[in-house]
Amino acid sequence: MMFHATRLLGAHVIDVEKREVQRGFFARSWCEREFAEQGLVSHWSQGNIAYNHLQGTLRGMHYQAPPGGEAKLVRCTRGAIFDVIVDLRPASPTYKEWLGIELTGENYRMLYVPEGFAHGYLTLNDETEISYLTSHSYAPHSERGVRYDDPVFGIQWPFKIQVVSDKDRSWPDFREPSMQMTR
Repeated sequence: MMFHATRLLGAHVIDVEKREVQRGFFARSWCEREFAEQGLVSHWSQGNIAYNHLQGTLRGMHYQAPPGGEAKLVRCTRGAIFDVIVDLRPASPTYKEWLGIELTGENYRMLYVPEGFAHGYLTLNDETEISYLTSHSYAPHSERGVRYDDPVFGIQWPFKIQVVSDKDRSWPDFREPSMQMTR
């Protein structure tokens, strides 16, 4: 695997190294040792799949507050997404900054999202599916969110959002300290 640090401290884009063979290719998408050598979470508690019928579907911006905070490893397995993270760690030099990365079923690219980041995505195709691992199991009492259109962050989505849940539309305005936000 090839690990690429992003401009947001602690977040990484991970590309697989394809070993082409006559039948297609082989690539490693997870290696505990390699993740640990990069200083990244190397133990995962939960795996999730999200399927979206329509292009323009937005999910996010979600995170879990401590003690249930979680890192994520996100990959698009079918279709394409514009995957977005926002650094919500007040002591971070990249606090309140966002980053968007295109993940597709064809590029096999992954995004490592550190604990303390909000995460969300916009589907770029119909029938899009993502798979992601989390370092802690989902804890409803720790669930938090920030609005996908909050001007504090200024996220620039690639096109108009068509579908968004009432829950994601109703997250409150950003307030500091962000990790203490509640619904």
